[in-house]
Amino acid sequence: MSRDETPPGLTQATARKALGQHFLFDPDILKRTALAAGPVEGRTVIEVGPGPGGLTRALLDNGAGKVIAVEADERFADALKTWPEAETGRLHVILKDARKVRWEQAIAELGGETPAMIIANLPYNVGTPLLVNWLKARPWRGEMALMFQKEVAERVCAKPNTDHYGRLAVLVHAVCDPHIAFTLPPGAFRPPPKVDSAVAVLHPLPQEKVFPHLAKLEEVAGAAFGQRRKMLRAGLKPLAKRHGLKAAEWLEGLDIDPTARAETLSQEEFRRMASSLVKPA
Repeated sequence: MSRDETPPGLTQATARKALGQHFLFDPDILKRTALAAGPVEGRTVIEVGPGPGGLTRALLDNGAGKVIAVEADERFADALKTWPEAETGRLHVILKDARKVRWEQAIAELGGETPAMIIANLPYNVGTPLLVNWLKARPWRGEMALMFQKEVAERVCAKPNTDHYGRLAVLVHAVCDPHIAFTLPPGAFRPPPKVDSAVAVLHPLPQEKVFPHLAKLEEVAGAAFGQRRKMLRAGLKPLAKRHGLKAAEWLEGLDIDPTARAETLSQEEFRRMASSLVKPA
């Protein structure tokens, strides 16, 4: 088997719609994805939804020290376990729903090193919840290169006053520096999805720049963007009430315009609101 081939017998397996499967086989695209977040040589890499193993092969061939591949489809998990790298310990295959994996524990039990990179062509139906959980994970989580539907990737990387700016972007920018590395048309995949895809690269911020109250930030951003077209004083009224506050007075006290809309707020303003809700230890 050459460096750029997917092992025979796997490429013709039928994708399962219920698992959100869309496979990549082009070796150039796979290598580009594998290296989008930087060199993988010697690193522990987590891959979710490896499918036939095209990206897995690219990661191994580009020097990944250990690949931990989490696959919910037993057909592909069983096949990947037969690879030579699985016998030597460079490839570990976990047959499980990725949303149920205890990542830090799995890395430690399998002899991986941290921070681990996360590089994956994510199944469309689980990408966002996985990302939100990974954003909350430190210190084991390192650089990420994640293939999403293009619209989701745009929401991951969006900035204020743009159409895609929302809760997800607020959370991402609190802990990472994100950008879209490249986009792909539906025809690059088998079976082709109905929309374009894109690889979002997320580099962790230095510890001193990471916003420490991510749970409060998620609460504030979720409430603010839950009713996008409303003024903040209306959209945040239920949240403020839960914390014994009056929305307009709370916002004015933080030097935030109560009549503004969520999509116009800066990252710093969202963090100011979240910090104000943190109870002293």
